This record gives sequence, C-alpha cells and structure tokens, in this order.
Amino acid sequence: MSTATTAHTAALVRGYEVVIGLETHAQLSTRSKIFSGASTAFGAEPNTQACAVDLALPGTLPVMNRAAVERAIRFGLAVGAKVAPLSIFARKNYFYPDLPKGYQISQYEIPVVQGGRVEFRLGEVRKTVHLTRAHLEEDAGKSLHEDYHGQSGIDLNRAGTPLLEIVTEPDMRSAAEAVEYARALHALVMWLDICDGNMQEGSFRCDANVSVRKPGAPFGTRREIKNLNSFRFMQQAIEFEVNWQIDRIEDGLPIEQATVLFNPDTGETRAMRTKEDAHDYRYFPDPDLPPLVIAPEWVERVRAAMPELPGAMAERFQRDDGLPADDAAMMTQSLATARYYEAARDACGAPKLVANWVMGEISKRLNAEGRTIDASPVPAVALARLIGRIQDGTISNNAARQVFDALWAGESTDVDALIEAKGLKQMNDTGALEKIVDEVIAANTKSVEEYRAGKEKAFNALVGQVMKASRGKANPAQVNELLKLRLG
Repeated sequence: MSTATTAHTAALVRGYEVVIGLETHAQLSTRSKIFSGASTAFGAEPNTQACAVDLALPGTLPVMNRAAVERAIRFGLAVGAKVAPLSIFARKNYFYPDLPKGYQISQYEIPVVQGGRVEFRLGEVRKTVHLTRAHLEEDAGKSLHEDYHGQSGIDLNRAGTPLLEIVTEPDMRSAAEAVEYARALHALVMWLDICDGNMQEGSFRCDANVSVRKPGAPFGTRREIKNLNSFRFMQQAIEFEVNWQIDRIEDGLPIEQATVLFNPDTGETRAMRTKEDAHDYRYFPDPDLPPLVIAPEWVERVRAAMPELPGAMAERFQRDDGLPADDAAMMTQSLATARYYEAARDACGAPKLVANWVMGEISKRLNAEGRTIDASPVPAVALARLIGRIQDGTISNNAARQVFDALWAGESTDVDALIEAKGLKQMNDTGALEKIVDEVIAANTKSVEEYRAGKEKAFNALVGQVMKASRGKANPAQVNELLKLRLG
C-alpha cells in the first residue's frame, strides 16, 4: 500500500494519530468463475462446484471471464480511475490447504484499475478516500473446522470465484471514517450491479491495515485485520486494535507487522501469523494468461450502459425536485430506493412528500422487518395515489396512516377502494361542517371566551371537539378556517 496521504484534522486517540487503509474484496456478480465455467452460486454442497481448472489438474488452462473484466471497467469509471489499456496477471505464490495450485492468480505490477476516489459524508463533513488500485483475482477455497470430529475439511467451491480487490491509500483517521468509507463502497458496488454486497455470504469483506503514530511522525508498523464481514465488527476491531497498539508502545514494546483476526465474542484481535511483504509471495507473470487488453471502444460501450451515479442523481434531485441535501442523499442510498422514489414522484408530482414517506413510515417498517425497498408491500404507484388523496383533501393525514397500514398488511393495493371500505373520506360538505362548528361553539362557551381572551389552547380544544363530532372526518384546514370565521 502506498504511503502517500493527505492532510487530516481527525481527533487523536490518547495523543496518537490513527492511520487506516482498507483492502476490500468484492465478489463480482458473474454466473461463472473468473477462469473457468464452473458456477459461482452460493450454498452448494462442498466441492460440487469445483471443476478441473479450479482444482489445477494437469493439462488445464485458465480462460479469462469477459463479464468479470466488464465489471472491473464499470467500477473504474465510477470512481474516476484510469482503466489500464493493458494489464498483467501474476502468480502470487503461497501454500495453504485451500489453495489447490499453490498460487493465486492475481494482478500485481499492472492492475486493471489505477487510482480513483470514493467520496462520502461523515456527519456534516464530506470526506474523500483515494484509491491506489483495484485488481482482478481469483478467490481461494475455504477451510471448514466445525462438525469434522476434530479435523478440518476443505471446500473448494469458492476457488476461482472472481474478485475485485479494491485498495485505498492510508487516508482514514478513525474507525468511524473507515466504516463510512466501507458503507459508501458497499453501496456503490451494489448500485453498479457488480457485486450483490452480501456480507454474510462473503461477497463483500474487508481487511483493515491499522497503525498509530505521534502527529508528524513517520507511519507506524501496521497490522492487518482480516476478513471483517460486518460494519459493526469493523468498528469494534479497529478500535480495539488501536488501543492495543497504543498500550504496546506506551509499555515500550515493539509492534510487529502481522495478520490478525477479530473475535466478535471477546471483542479482541489476536495475531494469526507474521505479515508477509510482497516479495515473500514471489510474484511473476502467469505464463498461461496473455496480457489483458482493453480497447477504448470497449470502455466506451461500458460507459454508455452505466446507470447514473448516486452523487450525480442526488444533485439532480436537489436541483430539479427541490429536495434538501440530506433527503437527496437518502433517496440515493440504493438504486432501488432511487427508482422507487422516482416512480412515486412521477405519479403524484410531490417530490418532498414522497421523500418524507420513504424516509419515514416506509424506512421504519422495512428496517423493522429486515426488508429492502424492492420488497416493499406498498408499490410506488400506491404510495403516490395515497399522497394524491391527501393533497386533494379526500382523506386526512390520520386517515392516510390507516390506509397505509392496510396497504402494508396486503389488504389491497387499491387506495380508493380502501378509503371507501373503511369510511375514511373527509367531510367536505361545507353546509354540514358549518352546522357542526356552530353546535360546538354553542356547547363550549367557556372555550370560546378563553380564546377571545387570547388563549390559543382554547382554539385547539374547539378544533378537537369539531373533529370528535365529525368522527374524524372533517377536513382540519376547513375546520380551522370556519372556526376563525365564526369566532371573529
């Protein structure tokens, strides 16, 4: 990882500056592996999706998966990086039971994506993390240590699965900053549809390189926390590691470069092995794979097929729809959310009201039920119809919540039918409403006198009495207007 960095003003931890860089493995959303035709589907019985190429049987040769390359190009364009016209695959040599060949095919000296940046918000502050590179490589298999009667098993289904390893500069200065970067990257690869982002299945996992130093001093010795597969664990692991390193330094003990694992049960990191340097892997160009050549025309075809990026879309929502920056950011937290918002907005023409419902009731219920917005039981067109019925005075806000409950419960997707069936239509008959208002005024002389004496709470009490008398069907705006007119 490069030692270049930018100016930072992050708070110190016990007088030390924290320095963090992340390496993220994003499993690419191809149907087959990076160098073979074997399936990448998750959850198959062990070793049923490992073909002769994945097992490195004699005489087999790797063949590059074009779809994996296209996904790498898409990512490079999205982060403003250089897409290399020519890149090289190398053999990264190490020996571990889940690596059948005794080496991993990766990219070293010339990666496919070079540079780039990821921008995100940390509270009210905009942050930028610079990328060193993103390179294509194959995944290894998996060692299984449970249910094997004290022995370990090897599942090679993942061997050869296509990965894009995304490496940052050491630009982050706190665990919170690292987590927000990882969240932004996670959202981006899902937005681009290059990775499904499933952290539980290992589709998106991060390694955090962590060191500490006194302000202005050279970078300290880093330790790499491997395979962090949740944002919560990432925060806990980095915070523990930072304090562990500071304790060592304060006790006069050295920090040794190492690979460490995080135990979520204890909240602690522990050393797994001494950390290797690049030369320990004895990289050399893979003689079985020619250089990867990406013509400019290919890059332009990929660019033309890309979706609008979340930053550009958020700016458009602010400019064209008049959304506040925070609302626009929420509407672009995922491509599915953006599409839902746009569909509802186009159907009812009320951008801010749609955003309010999406950020309010819909988000609350989706989170409570662990759903994503594309699985919402309330379609965008139904939400738009509901908002329209509030706008035209057919129903009140309270009635709208009752209709929304029914929509969510799956009673119907027909808003008007639900309004009729539940008798929620507002009373808009001015004559009938005037009669109720007059009756309430006559029956509540004390409140009338208090209001005329300047007590606003008395007016609210009268409004409540009218709403009660109308069984909640009176239009609140009309009630307010009629009461003020009658009370002078």
